[in-house]
Amino acid sequence: MTYTIREIEEKDNKAVEKIIRDCLIEFGGDHEGTAWADPDLGRFSHIYNSEGNRYWVATDENDVVVAGVGIGKLPGLERVCELQKMYSIKKVRGEGISHELIKTALNYAKRYYDRCYLETLPNMIAAQKFYEKYGFVRIDEALIKTEHFECDVRYIKDL
Repeated sequence: MTYTIREIEEKDNKAVEKIIRDCLIEFGGDHEGTAWADPDLGRFSHIYNSEGNRYWVATDENDVVVAGVGIGKLPGLERVCELQKMYSIKKVRGEGISHELIKTALNYAKRYYDRCYLETLPNMIAAQKFYEKYGFVRIDEALIKTEHFECDVRYIKDL
């Protein structure tokens, strides 16, 4: 199957929200302290449309959204961004889509930032190994306090 990566459009918001919620249910993250409680979940096309903030989706040949990833500014930290809300439907995992998404996101991030931070859930082991393949290094402390306090596995990468 062939996939296309493009910036999110308003028509994609609900599909991305569903993918994220389905993944959080799968990994037991359907509660406060994770993206589950993020009030902006269904508004990504609005949130990620300013300089230094972007969200991309991967779509199949029928333009159905199957995965996504974002780069967002971290408040109060100069030249540091966050890799945000990288999720995919179960059916397409292992097909290389996440590799294309993270390359797209990190290439964009290099234009605006020096480092990239991320937070994930402790039981998302495959995701942690994936991030490490891309040069993310695990750190003990959060760079900033976020509303995702349950995502207590943190990584940083020099861009």
